[in-house]
Amino acid sequence: MRVLVTGHKGFIGTIMVPMLMDSGYDVVGIDSDLYRASTYGPAPRLPDREVIKDVRDIEASDLEGVDAIVHLAALSNDLLGDLSADWTWDINYRASVRLAELGRECGVRRFVFASSCSMYGAGGDTPLDESAPFNPVTAYAESKVLVEREVSAMANGDFSPVFMRNATAYGLSPRIRFDVVINNLTAWAYTTGEVLMKSDGSPWRPVVHIADISRAVLAVLAAPRDVVHNRAFNIGASHENYRVRQLAEMVRDVVPGCELAFAGGAEPDKRDYRVSFDRFATAFPDYMPQWTAREGVLELYEGYRRIGLDRDDYEGPRYKRIAQLQQRIATGDLDETLRWRAGMAAVAG
Repeated sequence: MRVLVTGHKGFIGTIMVPMLMDSGYDVVGIDSDLYRASTYGPAPRLPDREVIKDVRDIEASDLEGVDAIVHLAALSNDLLGDLSADWTWDINYRASVRLAELGRECGVRRFVFASSCSMYGAGGDTPLDESAPFNPVTAYAESKVLVEREVSAMANGDFSPVFMRNATAYGLSPRIRFDVVINNLTAWAYTTGEVLMKSDGSPWRPVVHIADISRAVLAVLAAPRDVVHNRAFNIGASHENYRVRQLAEMVRDVVPGCELAFAGGAEPDKRDYRVSFDRFATAFPDYMPQWTAREGVLELYEGYRRIGLDRDDYEGPRYKRIAQLQQRIATGDLDETLRWRAGMAAVAG
């Protein structure tokens, strides 16, 4: 079975691709490689075939022989959406809908969309299942709502979309993100001795390890059509809902010599939601997340020690996505649409 993974060089993709290959899939990766200078630790393992191309520019020829698409590619940082909403609408929304349309036309039978629990937005204390109303508070979350709505309408007897509403991801990756809550708190703790909270710590946040997201994708790809056809699944575990302060205390307990601290002007985060993951657990009784948040903090701490990390790494342009993209635009490597200028797409480094 040939699987196309968009965003295969990203935070989740660099973990998922080896798992797919080890499970016997023929994997094609498509990625614009915007963060090619951001590899953390060993270089990621390559898929069977890769194409360096913007997801907005995928053509029918790129889908030849593809049985399933796992669509990860997106601008994943809420602050990037604030910097330019046009980028988010163009890449996260329009390109995703176009890819699904193209996939259906080319005979792709399963379209697995990396959606997000952030669509629930300001949800409060009551655990939300997949029937809960959406209340997105960022452009990123709004784009996920729109894609789900439009791609769901494309479902037919030959084309099965599946919407995987991932909890907030964490974990060590060759293309690590430091802007997700557990990775960020642990990085601050390791490099400064402070577990720095940028909100008051009260919001709820479900969390899930990127390896468990990848294992969930493996389950969905192997599932009979009637189990997944045009369905949405929250991806995570119900016991892995935490208040941000609980996560911070967990980091404090794992990383030696740390204390809690609040950023100046820290206020409640508008993103506040608890989530139920019962639907996926019922549909896939053999799937159980293998990671807990505490184990993830320990993995990150040990990884930061082994690979090395200082504050300039995660606050500077090498790993801070907004700063890196702004720098690439300023030097002329990227144009104002976030596409590589002529000749740059094939240049490494």
